[in-house]
Parts: sequence; structure tokens; C-alpha cells
Amino acid sequence: MNKEQQELLDEAYENYKNKTEIMMGHGFHGTLLSQEEFINKCKTDTEFSKTWGLKIEERELSLEERTSIFHNGEYSKHDNLIKFKDIGELDKAVPTKLITITYNDKTIESYE
Repeated sequence: MNKEQQELLDEAYENYKNKTEIMMGHGFHGTLLSQEEFINKCKTDTEFSKTWGLKIEERELSLEERTSIFHNGEYSKHDNLIKFKDIGELDKAVPTKLITITYNDKTIESYE
């Protein structure tokens, strides 16, 4: 996850925390989730995610997508192509996952 995505997550959690604390002050008998719990719940509970306006999607990249990243990325800019001894080395060099975070109509994608 990159810095921009972390900032979006922090902003979404602060909004959730502030509103939940206000509701608790008015007699709401819920519990305040930790930031990690909040993020996990947004990943797994569609209604909760919609309520707080935070959408987090993670998916594995296909071999075709990874090949495209390899050929179009910084790897192809080197005079000497990187040579991999096995698929494990390729997995370390080319991302395997796409993470998309959307909050307040702002979407940020990153690869891991």
C-alpha cells in the first residue's frame, strides 16, 4: 500500500471515529473499531463499506497482467534484461496484487 492510499485510509478512519464518538455521546451503545478492524470490515462487509464511503478492493494479477507490467515497466528500460533463475525471483520483482482504494470520489491504485 502506498502513502497516498494510507492517507485515504487514515482520513476515512478519522471520519468514522469522530462520528462514532459523537453517536456514543448521544447514547449509541456500539463499540469503536480499531483502524485495522475498520479496514477489514470495509473489505468484507459491503453495507458497512457503503455506509462509510470507503471501498477497498484487492485482487491477484493474472499472468498476462504481470507480463505486461514486466514488459512495460522499468524492467524493460534496462539495457541488460533481468534474468530470473526461477518463478520465485520473478514473484519478488513483479507485483502480484492490485489494491484499489476509493474514498470521497478519489481512487488510488497500487501494486504489491
